[in-house]
Amino acid sequence: MKQYLDLVKQIFETGEKRLDRTNTGTISKFGTQSRYDLRDGFPLVTTKKVFFKAIVHEILWFISGDTNIKYLVDNKVNIWNEWPYEIYKKSKDFKNESLEEFIQKIKESKRFADKYGDLGPVYGKQWRDFNGIDQFKNLINDIKENPFSRRHIISAWNPAEIKQMALPPCHSLFQFYVSKDGFLDLQLYQRSGDIFLGVPFNIASYSLLLELVASECNLKARYFIHTIGDAHIYSNHVEQLKAQLIREPKKLATLKINSNNKSIFDIKFEDISLEDYESHPALKGAVAV
Repeated sequence: MKQYLDLVKQIFETGEKRLDRTNTGTISKFGTQSRYDLRDGFPLVTTKKVFFKAIVHEILWFISGDTNIKYLVDNKVNIWNEWPYEIYKKSKDFKNESLEEFIQKIKESKRFADKYGDLGPVYGKQWRDFNGIDQFKNLINDIKENPFSRRHIISAWNPAEIKQMALPPCHSLFQFYVSKDGFLDLQLYQRSGDIFLGVPFNIASYSLLLELVASECNLKARYFIHTIGDAHIYSNHVEQLKAQLIREPKKLATLKINSNNKSIFDIKFEDISLEDYESHPALKGAVAV
């Protein structure tokens, strides 16, 4: 994962210090691009441990069109918890519950989860119902029927519904490209990238999506190209990233998908596995909400 470490170095060396929406402060660089060749192995960062289980559950959650955190919470994936909790804290029903108590209520009560666990029309909603259009289903059909089209695009950025979302989409648009020799590439445009917490996750997430779509369309996954608008290092993540820069990257793991004649819409968590993942120890950092 030299590409990831190169990105970190680039931001440290040429980024500018900026204030931000969360009042945390960042070092920011506008307009970066990295390319990952999936034929070299699955690009899950090895200079810190990354929670692959969460990556799998989240991408399946997106594909299903779900926008409620209950599925994630029930599967012990807590990456989206802070945003609905912040909304709940502003409601008349809030009784000074901690985040942990809020999540326990999501687990125990479908009624409570239906009311306070939904994030609004975020990623899954836009992928599967963008103003009535099932973008993801259309994308799969179009890749199969017209592979060399330049219109294999999905947008999560829906201006009409941005204000209804708990968090406007950071990874806002992506495009597939089919090569004449049967490879499938994916480029993501991410308007905002948290380099320490979010970006390693995003790299693996969209690489997994590329592998899943390639499998569905009988193609071979090749390049994931990651374009970021505002690529930023939060001020409280500086030491963690400096620690990664002195760690030697390890060999990349291997992704396995047991499609077993299943449609991409029927793939389950148990059908996806990562083999031989070795990493340096985990590094923790606070989420800026």
